[in-house]
Amino acid sequence: MKTVTPEMEYLSTRQSAKVLQVSLGTVQKMVELGELVAWKTRGGHRRILASSLEQQLQRRKRAMRQKTSHHCIAMGIFRRIENSRDLLDSMQDWQLKVEMEVAVDSLEGLMKAVSIAPDLIFLDALIPPVEQVHLIHYLSKNKDTQRIPILVDEGFIELHPGVVVLADENNSQRTQLNEHIKKELENGLIDLNPLIIGYPATSPENDQSWPQGGRHELLEPLFLEALSRKCA
Repeated sequence: MKTVTPEMEYLSTRQSAKVLQVSLGTVQKMVELGELVAWKTRGGHRRILASSLEQQLQRRKRAMRQKTSHHCIAMGIFRRIENSRDLLDSMQDWQLKVEMEVAVDSLEGLMKAVSIAPDLIFLDALIPPVEQVHLIHYLSKNKDTQRIPILVDEGFIELHPGVVVLADENNSQRTQLNEHIKKELENGLIDLNPLIIGYPATSPENDQSWPQGGRHELLEPLFLEALSRKCA
């Protein structure tokens, strides 16, 4: 398969078809669906951004790897880098092989999620509720991430929309919910979204139902559930 080199800024439809090993009609369809970024020259010839072709190639490689192995590409957005270490250490004992990209900033996490199009996205329970709402809103709206399952703290899912709005109103930071997002929240942005999966954030001290290894042992089946929802 032909690769896209850094010198290439854009390619013609015919060149793009050769890179992807598909027909011209398929390339045109991908442009119409927004899977490839393109524009037309003054002469009416379509030019396709090389970076969007490279993203398609990388997604194909990940898809093939997942089909041939018990493998998962995940994106984790955490409040602090140390919050990711326990989870990453725990994953070493899973049967499911997880390759997790980590971000400790919401904007960085969104950009990485769009770039790598992971199989699932994990949101750290310590991310403030208002920030989590913003993340879910933008991930649900972006064409590259809107079909990706998102794992969030089950306590966050159970928050009544009014509680999140109240937390927003008491938030002194700049990022606040606009009226459109508040309306989405009321209409089930989180609690009615089939791609939102809750995970146990903390282990109750006297709950004997928890496995010896703690909550992380419960996360592997939730990761598998997320993968099955993505394929549905």
